[in-house]
Amino acid sequence: MAPPEVFSLSAQTPVTCHAFNADRTQVAVSLNSNEVLIYAREGNEWRQIETLTEHDKPVTSIDWAPNSNRIVTSAQDRNAYVWQQTPDPQTGHMVWKPTLVLLRINRAATYVRWSPNEDKFAVASGARAIAICSFDADANWWVSRLLKKPIRSTVLSIDWHPNNVLLAAGSADMKARVFSAYIKDVDKRPAPTVWGEKLPFNTICGEYASPSGGWVHDVAFSPSGDAIAFTSHDSSVTVVYPGGPAVFTIKLSILPLVTLTWTTEESIIAAGHDCQPLVFAGNQGGWDLVGSLDDPQSNRSSGGRPGLGGASPVGRLNSAAFNTFRNAAERGISNVPGSPTASSSQESELYTVHQNTITSVRPYDGVPGNVTRVSTSGVDGKLVIWDVSAVTPINATGLVGKLGKLQVR
Repeated sequence: MAPPEVFSLSAQTPVTCHAFNADRTQVAVSLNSNEVLIYAREGNEWRQIETLTEHDKPVTSIDWAPNSNRIVTSAQDRNAYVWQQTPDPQTGHMVWKPTLVLLRINRAATYVRWSPNEDKFAVASGARAIAICSFDADANWWVSRLLKKPIRSTVLSIDWHPNNVLLAAGSADMKARVFSAYIKDVDKRPAPTVWGEKLPFNTICGEYASPSGGWVHDVAFSPSGDAIAFTSHDSSVTVVYPGGPAVFTIKLSILPLVTLTWTTEESIIAAGHDCQPLVFAGNQGGWDLVGSLDDPQSNRSSGGRPGLGGASPVGRLNSAAFNTFRNAAERGISNVPGSPTASSSQESELYTVHQNTITSVRPYDGVPGNVTRVSTSGVDGKLVIWDVSAVTPINATGLVGKLGKLQVR
């Protein structure tokens, strides 16, 4: 099995989100700031080559259109910008030029994604609305129409159906929904799907609740568009087949997952606060957790993965503080300096590649329905590329006993 490619983009700052260009030679990231940094790959390293500065509050999401080579960004400043390379009139060099989008929202923009045809994009927000943006050639700017009802809280994630019309959204009102984002002057009349036939703008094609009432962190359509999967803050992953209809819920006893992506029609990779990408497999007969792309037990026995170095300064566990409370609770040992029971405690690292929450997982290599590699970024400042075929089984990951029962509703 091929080991993951691990890159440290920042030793001190979380990577909020990332997006690659079409040939994967460049990546755009946000390091928890109002800037978008573009890195170019040089051998086994990434070198910063551009800085996009137009937002005045932290950037929340980035998407890079593979065909048109346009970047769209959203931020807490309630704005979105479309960035396109144009020649500088003085030097002739290609520079990124921003175009402001009229979102008409009064809260932070939280998530953004291009549609499959790249002729429009959707921006989720804290204003209980989703802005569907298209280009007005006459006015030479991007305009938006808002999906509002029946959203009752911040929209945390969105994903486009392959037909360029339907849009899945997960929000903090504990619901995952499928909307129609049909725009008459932009879209062709869509063919009937399992989600419905007549699809005027803002039609609700499906609404599904989080199993135990947790925020829906991420949602994604399957490659065919005939199913959706979403992960919520109650540590569960739910897969919905509206044509069945069937709903499969996998409840976990680990920390919540916050991001997911489909690799094939029968495979999902999800990651989050447990710091490792988990692999789920199934079909309309049922779904289950099958393993992890990481191998923490092997790392533990070998004393850590070679080349990972020491613990990240922004690791999820501050071992010194954690051990102080654990020793006091379990052993009655005080680590107060000068105490006769005080013992030296050195910082340690987690036995996973990522040392903190994974914030984003995205397809890296392959085509929809046959993704061979995925990329992850995290709060530890790392960017990691994983081979999806290198799956460590459950019984070798330490996840045995943490898997809840599969529920079918």
